[in-house]
Amino acid sequence: MPHLADIVETSRYLGRLLAAKPSLAAEVESLLQQPVSAEELSAWLEAQPLTEANLKPMLRQLKQRAYARIAARDLAGLAPLAEVTECMTLIAELAVRKAVEILTPGLVERYGTPRGVDGGAQDLIVIGMGKLGGRELNVSSDIDLIFVFPEDGETDSAPANSRSISNFEFFNRLGRGLINAIAEATEDGQVFRVDMRLRPNGDSGPLVCSFEMLENYFIVQGREWERYAWIKARPLTGSRHDELEQIRLPFVFRKYFDFGAINAMRRLHAQIRREVAKKDMADNIKLGPGGIREIEFIAQVFQLIRGGRDAPLQIKPTQKVLALLAERGTLTPDAAGELDAAYGFLRRLEHRLQYLDDAQTHSLPLVDEDRQRVAKAMGFASFEALLAELDDHRATVSRHFEQVFSDPDQGEHVLAGLWNDAGGDDQEENFERLGYRNPPAAVQRMVTLRAAPLYQQMPRDIRRRFDVLVPRLIEAAAALPNPDETLSRGIDLLESISRRAAYLALLQQYPQALQKVAELVSSASWAANYLQRHPILLDELLDPRLLQATFDWSVFRRQLRERLAELEPDTEQQMDVLREAHHAQSFRLLTQDIAGLLTVEALADHLSALADALLDAAIEWAWTKVIKRHVATPKFAVISYGKLGGKELGYASDLDLVFLFDDEAPDAAENYSRLGTRLNTWLSAQTSAGQLFETDLRLRPNGESGLVVSSIEAFRKYQIESAWVWEHQALTRARFSAGDPAVGDAFERIRCEVLRQKRDLATLSEEVLAMRRKMLDAHGTKGDQCETVFDLKHDPGGLVDVEFIVQYLVLGYSHQHAELTGNLGNIALLKIAGDLGLIAPALAEQVRNAYRDYRRMQHALRLNGARPRVAPEQVQQRVDAVRDLWHQVFETR
Repeated sequence: MPHLADIVETSRYLGRLLAAKPSLAAEVESLLQQPVSAEELSAWLEAQPLTEANLKPMLRQLKQRAYARIAARDLAGLAPLAEVTECMTLIAELAVRKAVEILTPGLVERYGTPRGVDGGAQDLIVIGMGKLGGRELNVSSDIDLIFVFPEDGETDSAPANSRSISNFEFFNRLGRGLINAIAEATEDGQVFRVDMRLRPNGDSGPLVCSFEMLENYFIVQGREWERYAWIKARPLTGSRHDELEQIRLPFVFRKYFDFGAINAMRRLHAQIRREVAKKDMADNIKLGPGGIREIEFIAQVFQLIRGGRDAPLQIKPTQKVLALLAERGTLTPDAAGELDAAYGFLRRLEHRLQYLDDAQTHSLPLVDEDRQRVAKAMGFASFEALLAELDDHRATVSRHFEQVFSDPDQGEHVLAGLWNDAGGDDQEENFERLGYRNPPAAVQRMVTLRAAPLYQQMPRDIRRRFDVLVPRLIEAAAALPNPDETLSRGIDLLESISRRAAYLALLQQYPQALQKVAELVSSASWAANYLQRHPILLDELLDPRLLQATFDWSVFRRQLRERLAELEPDTEQQMDVLREAHHAQSFRLLTQDIAGLLTVEALADHLSALADALLDAAIEWAWTKVIKRHVATPKFAVISYGKLGGKELGYASDLDLVFLFDDEAPDAAENYSRLGTRLNTWLSAQTSAGQLFETDLRLRPNGESGLVVSSIEAFRKYQIESAWVWEHQALTRARFSAGDPAVGDAFERIRCEVLRQKRDLATLSEEVLAMRRKMLDAHGTKGDQCETVFDLKHDPGGLVDVEFIVQYLVLGYSHQHAELTGNLGNIALLKIAGDLGLIAPALAEQVRNAYRDYRRMQHALRLNGARPRVAPEQVQQRVDAVRDLWHQVFETR
């Protein structure tokens, strides 16, 4: 066990304090193994008969007792950093709260109670800023405070021989009294130095302000560095904290990704660096290069950028923020780990510098004796060894800081002239040298863009960013196989986001993101259009794991549910979150799809699983909005048909849905009807985040004239007694997608019952062929075009023919072969039919391959905005195979 005599060798101040107070020394030694707790500090303070007269000495005694305990434990190597900073934070919190508690009654006795407009009593809210707000207070820190109160008004009827005063004056007096009680230097020292300069307008502003004044200040005068300062703001006293948060949060955290914060933080850091250089503070481990402040800046800039859209990032402790940034992929795990280790080392060193004389210092000592004390306290054999590790940590911090805050705009881009001098001499030749196939069109696009009102009317800051990005885009497009199309699509995107400075700032600050944009829009026009519609997805391009991401839909469901629960009961935000989650996951799939990492089948499986998860979430939260719901969990299911039913969903596929319930409660039909209508709105309504899905409910019993929601009994009755053959065809690709699994099971039993009905094959064939002719007349290629164009989906020998073949086989033979009722997809069902001898196995295999190829071709064409049409000779062998099977199935039986 460490001896107190050895401990005080590393802290002159602690040695003097314990020498002057032998009883405190004995207490410290006896309790060395025991952490200081909040309960212990509060109990000691509550045991003292506190008055205004003895408040100052009692608070100072509290500080001395707790400080001696935590310093001894820290220097003995028994207290982790979190324990030290938490203990110092507790001391400050108790001192502030107790001072307000003791000083307020005297003012009330003299002037009355401050009241708001409605007569409610008003409290002083003391806000802890900086390290106090973040529960990270160091051992010789001052405390940054701001004083606010809810409403202007006056004190109520004052005692005789006195007068009412304004709430402002009352809390001004209370605030000054609090500062005096804590910060005045007495024979017992200070509790803490108090710094009030972070209040609105700093030293020139009033000491206290109302909520209204604070909000107006934020709106009219609030500066970027104040957003940074208010990240850690935490109320320590008073009430109505929720109202205060409603003022603070919109000021600190923007609703959108705020990449402009990087430039603001870079300017603030440059200002600090100039001060450090001017005052020769290179050895300052807080403000110097690679110091504590740079780690805090890294954590806090990402809080400012992302905290508005990612509420967990609004937490205050620096090390917890670093861990979250690693979890989200914003920082690599290695970077976050290195920064966390450096932060811990620097904070421990900071404390040991301050333990020497209880001085608020962050500079390494110059005296050899003190250097050895600090090295010993840090566990090093020599100061040189300490310095070597310190230098390693600072170099690491500086490297990460530069990676985050380096200015990408140093010097003019080599191709800036193609934009700044658009239309000038030799511009066409310059574009041609870069590999553009149509240089006149590229030059004209630059000229037209510069002359357009959109560009001419851009605010100066936005135009500056736009001017930086265009030459970079010209260069990025030139390196790709289709530079002309890439440049055109890229410019369209820049124009579409030009009113949103944050998106331009993202692309300006992260050139690699612009490079990825160029690659995406080069690969697929659909991707370019998708980014234009949802520019918030640009942030996804910063994730280095984008192409390695795996899709765990169970985790996605859990995280989505937690996010929606946080937003309850805000329907608008919940609907936006569903859309944003859909867009983000679809975009991640899109990037892997374009990179060739996903087959069409795997992509469709993922998109279908994503849709199922979103449907489940929408059901759960839409049900909470049904006011007179009769059960906690609805006995309700979504049945998917078509592309989602067959798990062949594409990026822009609509959803063919049927809503069923199985509930005998008297209110069931009415409530589930409300749920169905509300659910359809949740899915299809346009919000600020766009649309979730286009839905089609016409496959329900009796189509558009039928009820939006059917009972399971009514659905069965309709399918058995009234449904058309084409509805049974559709049923072959139907499945339970979301909601109550018990209802889903009931549906599947009905589905199998219907599909396994024995049918007259001749009649079935006639009706299937009639429906096929109807579709061909409506959508097939007409006239002379048939010789030059083949529609992959609708023309004879295409996708629809394969689907009709499979549907006929399922409806015609499931009564004999139950395995045909499985919703396994057309490719698997063709193999089963071949294995059963219903069709020739070799031909079945050819058609399966043709179906795969058609889907791949269709997908590639749609990614580039083209209709699914090709030259007939390109697919003739596949068409022949499908037509041969069609002939075998429909014309030889």
